[in-house]
Amino acid sequence: MTLDTRIDAFSKLGYSIQNYIVSPDSDSNFSQKLTNVVRKAELQNAWFTPGYVNNALKAWSETLTKRNLTSWLNSYPSALEAPKKVAVVMAGNIPLVGFHDFLSVLISGHFFIGKLSSNDCLLIPFLAEELINIEPEFASKINFTKDRLPDFDMVIATGSNNTARYFEYYFKDKPHIIRKNRNSVAVLHGNESKSQLEALGEDIFQYFGLGCRNVSKLFVPEDYNFDSFFEAMYKYKEVINHHKYANNYDYNKAVYLMSSVKLLDNAFLLLKKDSGFSSPIGTLFFETYSSDEHLKHRLHEEQENIQCVVGQHKLSGVEFGKTQHPSLTDYADGVDTLKFLIQ
Repeated sequence: MTLDTRIDAFSKLGYSIQNYIVSPDSDSNFSQKLTNVVRKAELQNAWFTPGYVNNALKAWSETLTKRNLTSWLNSYPSALEAPKKVAVVMAGNIPLVGFHDFLSVLISGHFFIGKLSSNDCLLIPFLAEELINIEPEFASKINFTKDRLPDFDMVIATGSNNTARYFEYYFKDKPHIIRKNRNSVAVLHGNESKSQLEALGEDIFQYFGLGCRNVSKLFVPEDYNFDSFFEAMYKYKEVINHHKYANNYDYNKAVYLMSSVKLLDNAFLLLKKDSGFSSPIGTLFFETYSSDEHLKHRLHEEQENIQCVVGQHKLSGVEFGKTQHPSLTDYADGVDTLKFLIQ
């Protein structure tokens, strides 16, 4: 199968998803099946609401175009000396979080062996099935397993800091990428507009804040006034109506209050001053900075814990509202997956 054939197949998959997003109630076989899979995904994992699953699908429908795929691949060698069997241990914290690895392995010409997360074990296999319908040659290149991984040559594994230690040991004799916990932060000056802060709310609340690209911490000036921030966050007040989010919010609030922790609270989001980065659901950590130099030092010393930095500050790399809209070259943990697979 040539590279052009693989690009064409994935772009057709993107087109099918795009048609579903535009007309989810259409009579097409693909749309009807995908609608059922989206419903089943929520039944299996209550965090995967149809709205958020469709957000993820829409993002991929916009990414999987022939132009985007060709542009992405142009800077890499087009041919492999020999395809390898690549095992991918996937996360399941947000919908389709493992799809970039799935795409990278197959578009580079390798064989894909997927170890799915129990939290997201329906969506990617369904899209894989559609990909095979589009290009039957992919059938021999895709294998999902719920059991022990079969024989493989390379591995990409995503997990917590704790599981990463096991991955490092277990996969030490194979070429590998091991991903750990990371979180994203936002840098505020105090002069952000309401629209910018509302866009930041998207970075905080989308997927209930469960993604590594979701903002879990703010860096603010020492004299920062949170009134404008809370006013902008009001747009997302409906998040508290989700039972799992509400349960986490209530639990964390009770724990903090019993420990006499000072909080800022707007009835659906807790703000806690904390030097950590991985805030619980329904909670956002914040930390003050005294100068740009202080902030630069802080971000540098914690770079291994940070996925991306959001804001209009010169040290920021992502615009407000864009954290969950990564491009094909926005590799997790800053490790070039395609370079690893090809070289």
